[in-house]
Amino acid sequence: MRKVLITGGAGFIGSNFVHYWHARHPQDSIVVLDKLTYAGNPANLEDLWDTPRFTFVQGDICESALVVRLLREHAIDTIVNFAAESHVDRSIAGPQAFVQTNIVGTHVLLESARNAWLSPGGPATEHRFHQVSTDEVFGSLREGDAPFVETAAYAPSSPYAASKAAADHLVRAYHRTYGLNASISNCSNNFGPYHFPEKLVPLAILNLLQGRPLPLYGDGRNIRDWLYVRDHCHGIERVLEQGSAGGYYNIGGNNEWSNIELVQKLCNLMDGLFEADSALGRRFPSAPPARREACASLISFVDDRPGHDFRYALDISKSAADLGYAPRESFETALRETIEWYLENERWWRPLLDRNYLLWIERQYGVRAGASSPC
Repeated sequence: MRKVLITGGAGFIGSNFVHYWHARHPQDSIVVLDKLTYAGNPANLEDLWDTPRFTFVQGDICESALVVRLLREHAIDTIVNFAAESHVDRSIAGPQAFVQTNIVGTHVLLESARNAWLSPGGPATEHRFHQVSTDEVFGSLREGDAPFVETAAYAPSSPYAASKAAADHLVRAYHRTYGLNASISNCSNNFGPYHFPEKLVPLAILNLLQGRPLPLYGDGRNIRDWLYVRDHCHGIERVLEQGSAGGYYNIGGNNEWSNIELVQKLCNLMDGLFEADSALGRRFPSAPPARREACASLISFVDDRPGHDFRYALDISKSAADLGYAPRESFETALRETIEWYLENERWWRPLLDRNYLLWIERQYGVRAGASSPC
């Protein structure tokens, strides 16, 4: 039975992993530590709030005393670190927050784990520190280049990617220098439920429902490998159960699409759903299908962002061979399920579009969104 600390567990991927792990390992204790910045939402964990063996703590991974206390009080033996500032555009506008959370915060977690788990001069206790990283640390691929393998050189382009690369290097150093049982997984672009509507897939879905433009950078030809978030959770589970100490593993979708192709696919799926269910037109009268127009009519193009990587792709052959990992969901099925989740969970996303969102969080859950001490 594990006692797991999941940092950033109220965010998109983190909350999906919390649900996945709770369902698959009901005997394990889970402690979620989340700062509740704009993308951390306690509503993501609403159905677990009062369940046994689940504890939510609002706080910052940069707060060393808090992290140490949680490790001791809950006898934590496993840390899965999702906590991160993760939006590239925000990192370009303000990189300092990315340095603090992604680098300083990861160091605080590592040092706290080392002090809690490794006895000076003695054998290490049973433990695992897992760092959730990104394909963006490897930089950009050209069309036709082979996908990145785990040993590819890091060449980050954005402040976000650079901060994640630095955190990965710290994790590797703590394994090599101190013997910390640590692992790293690099994932490709995730999509699925609970995704904050600033990233491409949820932004496109909600803009379609509200009849707003679908903005694409440049000519929309940038390519990403798309991974259903539940397949990502499955991959991390395989790393925790079968991954080696000091190991690093790619968790990708084998599923490359350009941004324009992805948005066109979303538009076609949404058109089909509206055609099959006339009630959707009454619920979302601003959506193009409600006016007998195609969703693709909303696609628009905006100036490209600085340092925009052209293509990401991950070679998952090592994870397949060592862990038995492979994506389980087809892209079309997972994309349709994601759209249907947003259609069925308007109560979840409506407050995110409201300027009074932070006040709503405070009223609903009795916590202050974004409240924390400085690092």
